[in-house]
Amino acid sequence: ETRPHRDVLHSENIRLVPVTELRGLRVGPKLFQYVLKVLVQSVQLLYTLLRIDQPSYILLQNPPGLPSIAVAWVAGLWWGSKLIIDWHNYGYTIMGLSLGRSHPLVLLAEWYEKLFGRLSDYNLCVTDAMRKDLWVNFKIKAVTLYDKPASYFKETPLDLQHNLFMKLAKDYEPFKQRAASGSADRSAFTERDGTSGNVLKARARPALLISSTSWTEDEDFSVLLRALEDYERFIKEGAKLPALVCVITGKGPLKDYYNGLIQKLDFQHIQICTPWLEAEDYPLLLGSADLGVCLHKSSSGLDLPMKVVDMFGCCLPVCAIHFECLHELVKHNENGLIFRDSQELAKQLKMLFLDFPTLEGKLQSFRENLRASRQLRWDQSWDQTVLPLL
Repeated sequence: ETRPHRDVLHSENIRLVPVTELRGLRVGPKLFQYVLKVLVQSVQLLYTLLRIDQPSYILLQNPPGLPSIAVAWVAGLWWGSKLIIDWHNYGYTIMGLSLGRSHPLVLLAEWYEKLFGRLSDYNLCVTDAMRKDLWVNFKIKAVTLYDKPASYFKETPLDLQHNLFMKLAKDYEPFKQRAASGSADRSAFTERDGTSGNVLKARARPALLISSTSWTEDEDFSVLLRALEDYERFIKEGAKLPALVCVITGKGPLKDYYNGLIQKLDFQHIQICTPWLEAEDYPLLLGSADLGVCLHKSSSGLDLPMKVVDMFGCCLPVCAIHFECLHELVKHNENGLIFRDSQELAKQLKMLFLDFPTLEGKLQSFRENLRASRQLRWDQSWDQTVLPLL
């Protein structure tokens, strides 16, 4: 598992209490395994929550809410604590992606979420669309607290970019310098001048495109792969486009499936790389990239992709796939572009990277708009929205 960011590990106000992950419950039918897992997790969670110091508030992010909402409510009764649910999505809509909306388990999960969701004392949610939906369908009054980037999501200075690229070049081919040159201190994107020690961006460098994913059903990665096939074709047809390094970070159930598809692609001008990054390196890479791509389609149509929030914190322009409330975050043609299918994404990549890196017209203006928007950071947003509640 990923180690949490060092700010979390070293904070004197945070104590991490691990809950052991269950292995070896793979006996009997799927449904039996699932019910058994929920029961064992309930006992583990309750045991853990009753052993900590008495809390004034129990703050719970949903999903995953099964069994944690019910367990947190019971622990709250025991301690006399207030329960705050932070709604990021609905668990039952995520289950519905793999099981189908009318599956008995999904209907049970929906009933559970609606019933126990109402037992909370306060509710936060991530979009205005979700706030309205919680009221209409659940009769839950919530306060919108938009996700904001933590302070370490920011543009990466050239010096740190170079160190990161050199570190990644040890393990990942696309980061290694392209042509053999006299300089050993050179990556595909940057080089350090031997005399002055200054870092410069490499001339005729490839463009760096980054996408992060949890490799689950709510993201169709073949959309990006098809757009890259079109991009390769544009170059072969003579368009003045740079070579492309496409970095896809994250891990999850469908990673091996997509890696299989990626290996079958025959690209001359595009390299795809799926590294696993340390928590500290991910913000640095976002702050060094030229463009972010987001393929998150909300299972409920009511949550916003956290990865775009982090990209915007790094002033990284984004192309994002359209869904109902995305406009609450991505402003088309202002801080990025919204696309509906792979052809539209391919056209956007062509338009944004034409004559790169000499001309960075649209990319540059999106970046300037993101710099000028002076977004609130997470702690400021929390102080403005949540503190008054408490």
